[in-house]
Amino acid sequence: MTANASTRSDYGYGRTLTQKGALLFGVVFIIVGIAGFIPGLTMDMGTMSVGGNDSMAKLLGIFQVSVLHNIVHLLFGIVGLLAARSHGFARQYLLVGGIVYAVLFIYGLFTAGMSSAANFVPLNVADNVLHLVLAVAMILLGIVLPRAGARTAR
Repeated sequence: MTANASTRSDYGYGRTLTQKGALLFGVVFIIVGIAGFIPGLTMDMGTMSVGGNDSMAKLLGIFQVSVLHNIVHLLFGIVGLLAARSHGFARQYLLVGGIVYAVLFIYGLFTAGMSSAANFVPLNVADNVLHLVLAVAMILLGIVLPRAGARTAR
């Protein structure tokens, strides 16, 4: 029996490298979003606020988080899982997600660690460095994976 679209059990996930990349980012963002609510993984849980810069809760004792921050990670992860079902959507998720993280990095350059209304997302220097890494990784993967996948398909 040959495998075709109707007998495959992957429900569209992971057919291309780009879809696998989106799936990986989606899963990681969901794990990070959940971890942000788990005492022990997130330090100073008692100081976590819904939003704003007054939350002193830190995921792994490093990355400043809030309830809103964690929910955004969860939603971004869900979008990644949905995007992984289609090659085009997966590529768009990686590119647009990378751009969003690049903008967040630039925003963080001016607001990270500040106690002002401008820092409505709790950001510290560690968050900012991570956002830069995510921006570069997602944009590069959104460009490279479709090309690599096209070469392996030949």
